Amino acid sequence: MRSKFQLKYKTRRKLNGFLYVLPFLIGFFLCFAIPLFNTVIYSFNKVSVNDAGGMKFAFNGIQNYIDLFTNEVTTEAQPMLRLFADQNIMILTNVPLIVIFSLFMALLANLKFKGRGIVRVIYFLPIIFGIEVVTNMLAITTGGEWAKESTGLFSESYISVLLMHYTDIPRRILLPLISYVDKIFDVLSQSGVQTLIYLAGLQSISPSLYEVAKIEGATTYETFWKVTIPSIIHITLFVTIYTIVDLFLKSPIAQEAYSFAFEQSKIGTGSALSVVYILNVLLVLGIVMLALRKVVKRYEK
Repeated sequence: MRSKFQLKYKTRRKLNGFLYVLPFLIGFFLCFAIPLFNTVIYSFNKVSVNDAGGMKFAFNGIQNYIDLFTNEVTTEAQPMLRLFADQNIMILTNVPLIVIFSLFMALLANLKFKGRGIVRVIYFLPIIFGIEVVTNMLAITTGGEWAKESTGLFSESYISVLLMHYTDIPRRILLPLISYVDKIFDVLSQSGVQTLIYLAGLQSISPSLYEVAKIEGATTYETFWKVTIPSIIHITLFVTIYTIVDLFLKSPIAQEAYSFAFEQSKIGTGSALSVVYILNVLLVLGIVMLALRKVVKRYEK
């Protein structure tokens, strides 16, 4: 007999999602909420050490925020506004590279071939454990060379040198291409977790969908766009958000906030930088989520 208190499917999904994030919410409120609140308070005060011990606060409104973008500079004498602009541009250009590369590597790892398990271990193990020496050695094995350009001297891999000297690609196209080629090992080191997520998503797709597509006469290209992509579009949204957050965590802005607060004893300015940093991250995430949600909803219809 069916219970009248049985929850609807959508309600159960929402409840399962809430239970999944519940440990994070508990940890956030226990460990991060109070420091975050204190950071906001510090950002509106001039914080100094009291003679009797502890910290002394002198409210100065938004002066810390004004000083941050008018008087203060980074440890490399760069304006703060320029630092934020460069970081946002870097993240928004690297995220598509990492997401596409992760999907490509997951598709390769999902193929059936002899020695697939060994290949997966060789590819994933160094990246997951964060062994930077592996990616450094990969970069070294490609070789390096100093190339002369109108902007000065810069170090390039052999691949870039070959593109530069032995192809007839126009310079306006070649220079951006070289910049992407030289980022390949950075992309490789930052795509391990994303590749695993994509691989799990690909393996969760029902084989019957591919069988139906094959019976209907769909080509491999059509199957990829009509079956694979719609099935992992939600995972793509998650991977994109994860990549943005991961890149922001590695951003030099966090080091600048530490420098202000603990090396230069400008706790108020460092706190203001932290608040602006958090708001900037939320703004970028919000814009990306709004853009990608439209794509996800289109595939859901």
